[in-house]
Amino acid sequence: MTTPIIWSIAGTDSGGGAGLAADQRAADALGVHCCTIVAGITAQSTTEVTHIEATPPAVLQAQLDTLATDMPPRVIKTGLLGSAENVRVLAAFIDRLRAQQPLALVVDPVLRASTGAALADAELRAAYRELLLPRATAITPNQAEAVALLGDGAPGDIPAQARALRALGCQAVVITGGDAALIQRHDRLSLDWLDTAHTTGWLALPREATPHNHGTGCTFASAMAAALALGWVTADAAVLAKMAATHALRHARAVGRGVGPVIAREGFATDPSLLPQLSLDERLPAAWASRPRGHAPGVYAIVDSAERAEAVLAARPTVDTLQLRMKRPPNLDEAGWHAALRKAINRSQRAANAAGVRLVVNDHWRTAIEAGAKAVHLGQEDLLALSPQDRVDLQAARAAGVQLGISSHSLWELCRAAAMAPDLIACGPIWPTTTKDMPWLPQGLDNLAWWAHMAPAPVVGIGGILQPEQLQAVAAAGAAGGCVVRGLGEAPSNSLPSWLNAWRQGQARGSPTQPNRLPHPTLPFAR
Repeated sequence: MTTPIIWSIAGTDSGGGAGLAADQRAADALGVHCCTIVAGITAQSTTEVTHIEATPPAVLQAQLDTLATDMPPRVIKTGLLGSAENVRVLAAFIDRLRAQQPLALVVDPVLRASTGAALADAELRAAYRELLLPRATAITPNQAEAVALLGDGAPGDIPAQARALRALGCQAVVITGGDAALIQRHDRLSLDWLDTAHTTGWLALPREATPHNHGTGCTFASAMAAALALGWVTADAAVLAKMAATHALRHARAVGRGVGPVIAREGFATDPSLLPQLSLDERLPAAWASRPRGHAPGVYAIVDSAERAEAVLAARPTVDTLQLRMKRPPNLDEAGWHAALRKAINRSQRAANAAGVRLVVNDHWRTAIEAGAKAVHLGQEDLLALSPQDRVDLQAARAAGVQLGISSHSLWELCRAAAMAPDLIACGPIWPTTTKDMPWLPQGLDNLAWWAHMAPAPVVGIGGILQPEQLQAVAAAGAAGGCVVRGLGEAPSNSLPSWLNAWRQGQARGSPTQPNRLPHPTLPFAR
């Protein structure tokens, strides 16, 4: 595969900490090639910035023109641009490139150095607003930069600031939480506000206790650009950027007498402690969510009626986890549907109790709990539909022993699931499936192995598992379970022995599959 190319158009840091130096390290950590285009020169150390010189527009133009003929980028990331004239040169060049090929733009609006030195005047801030934000795929300001970009009348609320920035034309906003306003509110969590077409929420990780954070913003923005170049959508690219920047903070080093640089490295995407959590709404997370690891279900049978549940439970041997997933028939009104659902849950729960099998009810969690269900499973849409009171009631049920499973198809959905501290996380679709319509690309066994390694709860693979050999591969990948739906056939008592044997054989292979350095994207990204 051809190595993706990104361009970083930014400033030099004579101390080797931020700017193009940090951008290069971040690109290397994600395995993309970074072309470094100098838009400004700074004289700086770990303690001060003594001089800033914008690259002459003609010199910037020459760099752009020369590279475009040989190494066109998938993504351009900007940092220090030096002057409003350089912004005008860049904006025109982006339009020219986009007339020829798809191109994403990540804007890191470098307005002030971490030492406190101002790096942008009023004219340059106006050029950002008028020329770069309307062209941006994503922007990554910290809170102070977000306020400076919005100018007078900027909302005081961070999510509102992100909405206001998107209203200026940028497709996605990540307001990073490294500056004082968020530190004062959360000394334990590092919080970034994510606002994209796919999702919004607080992206959280435990805060790293280091005084050395020079270049964190550059690292985040460049890692996000690299992830976009690898084909991730902006929400998932932000997750990877959060992981890479936090990993870089862990490897920060003291050089000189002041604030040392962060050091981006490979390996961040296979460290489970770096998987962020994503909030459901705008409320700040109260704490890092955690829970003892749940039960591994093995063969996870899914049925659509009480009759099918009883047929599975009558098999000998049978499964130890069974999900009831019912869809509302078109001929039933709301009252009739809930009555039928409650009856089916009661009937299935009685059969499951008699067989010593755990019954999981899909989606209809409140009806299920009222009917005595001990476990429920929610898709992401159902998760987002929970009201504040629903969440209180669901958490109360969990405290009383009800177990919770959550579906996930992408990195941001995995992070949102993690924030609920579930007992089980579903990863899918592993293979193409016709059971339900969905936009997701197949995860494959490679992503399943990554999910199983990284997730804070047992992972079950779901989607397209039609043959016992596939289930065997799911077990060998390290999953805690594999979902069988259509593969149960008309007579589950006849089919289940083959499925149970396949699971045992997969587990008998020994060590699970090692995860790849990075997972692969599960949604197509149109630059």
